[in-house]
Amino acid sequence: MNLDRELRAGVAALGLTLDDGQVGRLLQYLALLQKWGRVYNLTALLGEQEMLTHHLLDSLAVVEPLRRQTAGAPVRLLDVGSGAGLPGVVIAICCPHVRVDCLDAVAKKAAFVQQAAATLALPNLRGVHGRVERVEDGYDVVSSRAFASLADFVAGSRQALAPAGVWLAMKGKRPDAELAALPPAIEVFHVEQLAVPGLDAERCIVWMRPAAKR
Repeated sequence: MNLDRELRAGVAALGLTLDDGQVGRLLQYLALLQKWGRVYNLTALLGEQEMLTHHLLDSLAVVEPLRRQTAGAPVRLLDVGSGAGLPGVVIAICCPHVRVDCLDAVAKKAAFVQQAAATLALPNLRGVHGRVERVEDGYDVVSSRAFASLADFVAGSRQALAPAGVWLAMKGKRPDAELAALPPAIEVFHVEQLAVPGLDAERCIVWMRPAAKR
């Protein structure tokens, strides 16, 4: 398969505008995932087609919603349980205005993201080894991709969120039971359906923020 052509077709289908340098970095990142994926147990998917759709395009689907949410303003984003850097590395490549910290409790995964940041020359990307419960930096956006239940995600990362910050939780089908289990202190202000090119599965973003105090 022609990865460059397939990736560009997927980017176009998502309505994204990326320059050649960004497309090149995405392909470089995919190559790094393939090279080190088995060695460091970064991903269970190692086939090119699967990695393109399930990793790159799946992560790319959040880029335009994030751009809209941030309106192009400089922001700090914490990607919780980032693993090999999904979606954090993809966001860093596509959104230079976003400073991305990819957090993982497994040291070798955080080290892989650090290496990717150096290899891809991404000054806005950092791999961080640690647990989210100990992060208190005040991020504008705290994201996760199939990391935990919504209630556990917001409870564990509340202290890492800036006062006016938002949570971006990537999910499969709309998680109605998880939404119902959220405490009153959390406001869900949008559940955004996503269509991932080449992926026959439901995807959505659950956007949340601390509820206004009454």
